[in-house]
Amino acid sequence: MKRVTPEPTGPSPWPAVSGWSLTGVFLVAPLIAWLGPLAFAPLVTLAGLLAVPTYRIDDADRPAAIAILVLVVWACVSTVWSPYIPKTIWQSTAGKLVIECVVYGALVIAARQGSPRSRHGLMLALVFGMSLLGILMLAEAATGAGIYQHLRLWTGDPIRPDLAVKNVAQGLFILTLFAPPAIVAGRGLGLSYWAAVPILAGIVWPAHVFGYDAPLVALVAAGLAMGLVWVSPRVGPRVLAGLAAVFFLTAPAVVWGVRRIGWYDLLRAKVSLSWSERMGYWAHAQEWISDDPARGWGLDASRMFGPGIQLHPHDAALQVWLELGLIGAVAAAVVWVSIFASLYRPRPDVQVAAGAGCGAVYLTFNAFSLGVWQEWWVALGAMACAICIALQRQALT
Repeated sequence: MKRVTPEPTGPSPWPAVSGWSLTGVFLVAPLIAWLGPLAFAPLVTLAGLLAVPTYRIDDADRPAAIAILVLVVWACVSTVWSPYIPKTIWQSTAGKLVIECVVYGALVIAARQGSPRSRHGLMLALVFGMSLLGILMLAEAATGAGIYQHLRLWTGDPIRPDLAVKNVAQGLFILTLFAPPAIVAGRGLGLSYWAAVPILAGIVWPAHVFGYDAPLVALVAAGLAMGLVWVSPRVGPRVLAGLAAVFFLTAPAVVWGVRRIGWYDLLRAKVSLSWSERMGYWAHAQEWISDDPARGWGLDASRMFGPGIQLHPHDAALQVWLELGLIGAVAAAVVWVSIFASLYRPRPDVQVAAGAGCGAVYLTFNAFSLGVWQEWWVALGAMACAICIALQRQALT
């Protein structure tokens, strides 16, 4: 009987598909960041689903992957004792975390597997998308979010000016997050650092006009992180990894210590109202953490501690401690240590420095403004990891 030799199959199309899908996300990113950042969650989920067939965890991925798995599993287990009970399955943060762990992880891993052509398209979409977003932020700052208000009025959904400013200002978080890789990618595309002009101007002036401090703080943090990794490519990533570990492991103790010596209330009385409210959340979170530091109060428990805390403590480390206790804090610390430690290089690399700056921005916003489990922000974290990986890969081709 004659043996039939199977026909050789060509290379899988899925790496190219997943690479171009991420490019599509960045093409529409300026409009989403301007009009409604919540849309990032379903859009990035779709891009991640297209990348699932390429899912492959390498040895270098294992520390962060195991830590994320522990964090997600422990979060799901903690729902047993959490005082927060979602009314529907669509409100279940545990279910969303399981899905995000798979699809967002696939998107990040797929960023290594795209072709040079798809990565070039991705870099173009990133640079011009963030430049356009910077111009939009400048226009809104000049008009007091007037363009956004007129658009809402035209669609039959008018909005108050103060709420319009609040909605538009969310675009600053996205622009600041992607500023480091976008500026460096622009240089790689032959634009020198001209892309930095609309991007940085679109952060600094609108943040000042709208009265938002967090983007400016994050921008400074990005500059320091990039400078550190550029000047010291061997030691810099380790320093950042150590700082991330200290942040997640010692946050409750730091708040307790500052309150103990009497400086906390003095400082709170001197800062602006928004920062005073944050410090109030942190103080309440520290008190409740001390009641159950080992296992925490359970996933999403911070939603139930009003009025002392509104939705979440506005600090990633305190939220993880409050909800998931010591186990969650250690897992979160390992994730960030793995991310920053992976930036170790024998010599200076501007693409790697951009990754450090991007990570510093994300961590800064998590430390002062956003909740750990917010779907759109987790989606942006996956996008940030993917774009930094793609940027480093593109530099090698």
